[in-house]
Amino acid sequence: MLSVTGYILWIAGVLCETGVVVCAIKKGSFRRYLFLNLYMAMSVVMSVGRYEVLSRFGYSSAAYLYFYYYSDAVLTILLYFALISLYALVFGELNASRFVRLGAVVLLAGTAIFSYAVVQQSSARMVTHFVVELSQNLYFVGLVLTYLLWAAILKMRETRAQLVQLVLSLGIYFSLFAATYALRNLYPSMTSVLLSLLQLFGFVLPLAWTYAFWRFSTDDRIVPARLALVPR
Repeated sequence: MLSVTGYILWIAGVLCETGVVVCAIKKGSFRRYLFLNLYMAMSVVMSVGRYEVLSRFGYSSAAYLYFYYYSDAVLTILLYFALISLYALVFGELNASRFVRLGAVVLLAGTAIFSYAVVQQSSARMVTHFVVELSQNLYFVGLVLTYLLWAAILKMRETRAQLVQLVLSLGIYFSLFAATYALRNLYPSMTSVLLSLLQLFGFVLPLAWTYAFWRFSTDDRIVPARLALVPR
């Protein structure tokens, strides 16, 4: 079973995720950042579902294990599309949204095929292993895509404060999770410690997005000089 601290962190995480959606609605940003808010709303739903499974079957049960990893895969895919929606906003003025969506589907399919190929090479060819592998690979793909998007923001001198804050916080989030997954693969004995870190890292994104929606409106701009000077 989870400790008291674990339950407190769990509840706090749900409240933070709910805060993102509430602030987005209050600031009129819900539809503009639809996939980001859907991701946070689904994360709340999945947290409630995990609690129900945990209370019925226990923390070490196969039911909870399966539900956790499958729900994590769903959330990772939603977060991936949330990132792609940010791409569409950044490149929207160039009328490149269609190419962004097509590229996103192709990249997701390629990641899924690669993940399946990795699982096929292992001795345990289970669907669960594929789901875990897909989630981990999508985090690394998301990390690369986020930094590429950040480079594009600097190059294009993007000044929409809310958008810049969302992308920057997403880059930090992906970096933390990708590093944790890498350490988990290198040092399996540290799994329990790393899982605790993942729970703490889970606060980064909802807190940063809550700040972005609460502090800025969709029309707020930042001073271009505050971004790194990148020659055109």
